[in-house]
Amino acid sequence: MSTYTVKPSDIERRWWVVDADGATLGRLATRIAALLRGKHKAAFSTHLDVGDAVIVLNAGRIHVTGKKMKAKQYFRHSNYPGGFRAETLEQLLERRPEEVIRRAVRGMLPRNRLGEKMARKLFVYTGSEHPHEAQRPEPISKEAMA
Repeated sequence: MSTYTVKPSDIERRWWVVDADGATLGRLATRIAALLRGKHKAAFSTHLDVGDAVIVLNAGRIHVTGKKMKAKQYFRHSNYPGGFRAETLEQLLERRPEEVIRRAVRGMLPRNRLGEKMARKLFVYTGSEHPHEAQRPEPISKEAMA
């Protein structure tokens, strides 16, 4: 008896559309990360990218619990003296709402080249329109994402 290993030619890719309107940020991000990794497939392998592409709509309408809007902070540094910058979730949602979901999902993917490849299949949009109709994405119900 031998162990089945999925070959790159056997991987079937699908496209999913997720509506983030009213969804909780962390719960939404975990479901999206699982789809990007391919954990919902029987042929899941940790060393291969078997995941699907995900389109997220209405990124500016996410929901967070507690006091995270003012308490959660995002940090960056320019590597110059005095180059430290911090902004709250509320500020980042106002400035670039798609970046909030992108960062939440990226933190749940592997921190290597495979994770980078998976993150490239995430498409986040502020509005309810997207330019990927040619890929025929399938919508995911809110119940499945909750």
